[in-house]
Amino acid sequence: MENDEHDAFYGCPVGETVSRPSQNVPTLKGALHTHTSCSDGELKPQELLEVYHRLGFDFVALTDHDFLLQPAAYDNVPDEFEKVLVFKGVEKTVFARGYFHVTELHGDSEMLNMFAHPADYNLPVDRIIERIQEIQAMMPLHAVEVTSKGFYTAEFDIDQIPYPKVASDDCHTREGCGRAWIEVACEKDRDAILRTIKAGGARACLRSAAHQPAFMENGEAICG
Repeated sequence: MENDEHDAFYGCPVGETVSRPSQNVPTLKGALHTHTSCSDGELKPQELLEVYHRLGFDFVALTDHDFLLQPAAYDNVPDEFEKVLVFKGVEKTVFARGYFHVTELHGDSEMLNMFAHPADYNLPVDRIIERIQEIQAMMPLHAVEVTSKGFYTAEFDIDQIPYPKVASDDCHTREGCGRAWIEVACEKDRDAILRTIKAGGARACLRSAAHQPAFMENGEAICG
């Protein structure tokens, strides 16, 4: 199995620490934001899951765009692929004085809404904070991505955005898979994973090439 963790670069949100897992709790590696041929991605769902399986991921969320995703698009996608837990989510388009994206994931009883790739909207940080507040008034938000296509965007990893920070590669191609991910110390269960993220227990992880100098300036970096 391929695994790039030796080439990984780790950190956690500004002002927060993530406790080390006990020996009895597994550390799970996961992708929260991916795209397949069901919307604007290159790979079919099972092809994408195979790539992440080879990269050593424990869970993957399929989050194709709501305006392109057909209702039955994921019907033939298994809930688990080669021991990789699969979330069948969606990237929703939300209007708040412009269009923004929120990825939505569901467990059996838990759900997670994540404000996606704030750097992609070409707005200054204070305007992004305003839009996040406006969207929060429409729906619950639980986390904010601090990456863009898997590259770290340090300007949004700040206390003024008071949500758990997560990393994702937002992959659309095979080459984009595995640039960024999270690690959570919890049972391999959808609800447990979502609860851990919402509680701020996810570590943001990047490949070493993904803006490593900026990530080190965070002050919370740990070399793997």
